Amino acid sequence: MVDGVRLIPLRRFEDERGWFSELMRASALPKRVRQSNLVFSRRGVIRGLHYHERGQDDLFACLSGMVRVVVLDRESGETFTEDIGDDNPAAVYVPGRHGHGYEALTDCLFLYHVTEEYDPADPDEHGLCWADPRVKHLWSTESPILSERDLAACS
Repeated sequence: MVDGVRLIPLRRFEDERGWFSELMRASALPKRVRQSNLVFSRRGVIRGLHYHERGQDDLFACLSGMVRVVVLDRESGETFTEDIGDDNPAAVYVPGRHGHGYEALTDCLFLYHVTEEYDPADPDEHGLCWADPRVKHLWSTESPILSERDLAACS
């Protein structure tokens, strides 16, 4: 396992109305959450790989659909991957120093909590190519849909 990455199984409590699941408990995390972000992605999108140098960590959860989380320890080259969402209710805590991203295996609604607020004037977000040879084999697609910024990380 990549140093500091945590897979957090989520328990669902179901009844005739639906289900309830506790997603995040601050006392169980190494750092305090300061911002939450919600993303819709179409099947085939890869967002990442990103990393942070000033200490931002992320807590990933897929609220609807399925995603593949990929994490790369930039120093050791160790990797972590897990498919989370409808078929595997789990959250993944990622220390931001590691390269991290996710692939939308289906259309999905993705939530991530972060331990630092985003500062557009001085962003702490850096990119690695999704096709880095240490992780390329972990994705399910060879031709993802990428943002211009994520595509530029491959140049």
